[in-house]
Amino acid sequence: MSKDAVNTAVDASPTDAPQAPADAGDAGYSKALKSRHVNMIAIGGAIGTGLFLGAGGRLHDAGPALVFAYLVCGIFAYLVVRALGEMVVYRPSSGSFVSYAREFLGEKGAYVAGWMYFLNWSMTGIADITAIALYTQYWSAFTSVPQWVLALIALAVVLSVNLVSVKYFGEMEFWFSIIKVATLVAFLFVGIFLIATQHPVDGQTPGLHMITDHGGWMPSGTMSVILVMQGVVFAYAALELVGVAAGETAEPQKVVPRAVNSIMWRVGLFYCGSVLLLALLLPSSTYKSGESPFVTLFSKLGVGGIGDIVNLVVLTAAMSSLNSGLYSTGRILRSMAMSGSAPQFTARMNRSQVPYGGILLTAGVGVLGVGLNYLLPADAFEIVIEISSIGIIGTWVMIMVAHLAFVRKAKQGLVERPTFRLPGSPVTEIVTIVFLLLVLGLMWNDAETGRKTLSLIPVVALLLVIGWFRARRNIARKAASEPLTGATKDE
Repeated sequence: MSKDAVNTAVDASPTDAPQAPADAGDAGYSKALKSRHVNMIAIGGAIGTGLFLGAGGRLHDAGPALVFAYLVCGIFAYLVVRALGEMVVYRPSSGSFVSYAREFLGEKGAYVAGWMYFLNWSMTGIADITAIALYTQYWSAFTSVPQWVLALIALAVVLSVNLVSVKYFGEMEFWFSIIKVATLVAFLFVGIFLIATQHPVDGQTPGLHMITDHGGWMPSGTMSVILVMQGVVFAYAALELVGVAAGETAEPQKVVPRAVNSIMWRVGLFYCGSVLLLALLLPSSTYKSGESPFVTLFSKLGVGGIGDIVNLVVLTAAMSSLNSGLYSTGRILRSMAMSGSAPQFTARMNRSQVPYGGILLTAGVGVLGVGLNYLLPADAFEIVIEISSIGIIGTWVMIMVAHLAFVRKAKQGLVERPTFRLPGSPVTEIVTIVFLLLVLGLMWNDAETGRKTLSLIPVVALLLVIGWFRARRNIARKAASEPLTGATKDE
């Protein structure tokens, strides 16, 4: 972290954030997440299924230039999280961007932001259980077990852990993140050693010629790199989780800036560094969709057991992502339910102060994903990734729009911006929004899956409109009644 980043983080003290109306959905939570939990949750959000599994197929399709796609998308992902981080320092909330959209854009903005986020994570959850099933079938002992059965077991296990308490969630994510980071650091050291010593990999000597002798940086052309952009955006889809977790930590104004500021070097080191090393060690055509590129590489080394170890680690990463998705949607849906824009049962909390209603709703969609794994086991992962890209792009756009409204109110003297700020506002928000919409639009060039995904946008929009007309009566009734300040519990 740079000296300026450290100073910024230190300056962002609790007194830096002005007093603002609390979100009713924030009532009832414990403050059990510690600084180390939030920092590792931020790291875990930057390292997930999108890298450990998705990078294999993308390397095959786009070639080594995938590293530039990760870099560009990583910069914009950081800007989104930086904007969210500023609003978190202004007013921490477990409702996160839904709460900020409600304050600065109104209930319609909160409604759209929340349900787009739910779309993202419900689809990502299906991708995660699919990835877990695929990873498990890597071992011969599980090859005969149907993919849908493994997906169902994974969902049941992670759901059970998530319902216990936020403390256990934090501990699980902490250790999951430790495992992921340690594995990637070990891979970076091994990869650099193999290149430095010119140790053969699968009978070939690693080095820059692995790129130049196999079609260059873009063996399939520029368009192939552009077409993987939405999948790359998906890889960063959990970075905003740090904003949700802030509502359950004791000192969010100190913890969040440090976590946000560290995201950029993590992106550069873990994503760009890993992809570059993978391309230098084996031809990009060697990697394939449906198998972790790290498993592919270590299996080619011919050292017994390494592929199994790496596969176990990437299995952990997928479970971590699923765990995070259930956690975050539970909090977001509760914030929405308290204002009337989500089903009332999603506001319910158990005695451990866990919003189990929203978690169960997301898990229910995961059960549908088990059915998808039964019907289309070979295509389930890619199908839900395409759909989830609509949700995450929509969510990130809403975060930037809410931040624009926040800055405008600050200029009017209605609110006070903290010293931890998104630089370059409002240009930064506008450029980021344009980039995200451009990524969505460029999916049209992918006739096989991209156009099918874009054809779902009118369907999603129609469902949002129908849902809004059904929810607005509840929203109006909630707004007219006394604001809720207590937790809705089942005793």
